[in-house]
Amino acid sequence: MSKDTLRSNKTDIVMGLCGDYRLVLNKVLEKKLITQREYNNLKSIPNENIEGHVVELVDKIMNKGEDTCKAFLDLLQTDDEIKTTLPELANIQDNCLLPTPEELYELRSQPVGLCMIINNEKFSDGTSRGGTNTDAQSLAEVFHWLGFRVLMCKDQTREQMSHTVAGLASLSDGNQLQGLSVQEWNGSRFTAPQQALQHGDAFFCCILSHGEKGAVWGTDLNPLAIKEITRSFKATEQSALTGKPKVFLIQACQGRQKQRGVMLKDVETDGGSPSIPEEADVLVAVATVEDHQAFRHPVNGSWFVQSVCQQLKERCPSGEDFTSILHYVNGDVGQKEAFSQPVTAKQMPEVRFTLTKRLVLSPQRM
Repeated sequence: MSKDTLRSNKTDIVMGLCGDYRLVLNKVLEKKLITQREYNNLKSIPNENIEGHVVELVDKIMNKGEDTCKAFLDLLQTDDEIKTTLPELANIQDNCLLPTPEELYELRSQPVGLCMIINNEKFSDGTSRGGTNTDAQSLAEVFHWLGFRVLMCKDQTREQMSHTVAGLASLSDGNQLQGLSVQEWNGSRFTAPQQALQHGDAFFCCILSHGEKGAVWGTDLNPLAIKEITRSFKATEQSALTGKPKVFLIQACQGRQKQRGVMLKDVETDGGSPSIPEEADVLVAVATVEDHQAFRHPVNGSWFVQSVCQQLKERCPSGEDFTSILHYVNGDVGQKEAFSQPVTAKQMPEVRFTLTKRLVLSPQRM
């Protein structure tokens, strides 16, 4: 975490900041990491005590919490003037925040991998999921930006969803998803795929539908178990995705209950085996916890998917790993409220994973 990084590298950071304290202080004010009053107080410390200035600034940043600590470290790494004047600070940032290669999933393929969106809008009972196309487009845009080939299947029954998942799990060079209307995002809209599909170094599956406890619905209102979906991707010697990250983002209700709002009180491998478990390297993020509803605006899309896309856009450029980004998604969605009588309704996404390394997605030059 960024606060831990500041704490463990405080001595080196303080020494680096002493080189041009006023420059960094002004930059911190510009980024609104401190208030004008705090700036004036820090500036009023006697000039002969430069180190006192710096220690006070770093302590103040650390006391403001994780988000402010991260923004401060990002500033040291990315601001051109600071990098030129105080290059040792950028080096501290690199050394303490970026994981070693052994800790990361390797994402070297071009494209990075496939991102499949199953987008169920219209159902056999005549109902429709307003706003789901907004979610699908937001996902397509952000994963295309992150270097994935983005595919979409629209309005699938339970059997069709099962066939799609099985087809993706067994996909090999030259294979297509036979019998399904697969479209591919070309940067502005969905069209027919122009090239054969093959897996890269990562796989994402985004399912947008209705659901119930532990399952998502096909358009025929029949449930497909989330466990059945993920277990289609068990590691095998033949699978192109063995040892690679497989992420499932599920936007679907998991029951009919509404979560109530509660007021807070008093808040302030050396020598390892070459084999891996067959269910390793999987992450499942569901829009809501079991038995509860997930909220979706009929035009602007769902709370969960829109938050995922926004957090990816904001945090991937700075090298934050995917599971950490989902912490911010949980916090963001958890703060939203739906006004439903007799109580204010809330939503809490749930994440579970067997990832063995850090998954860092980076914007690609297209």
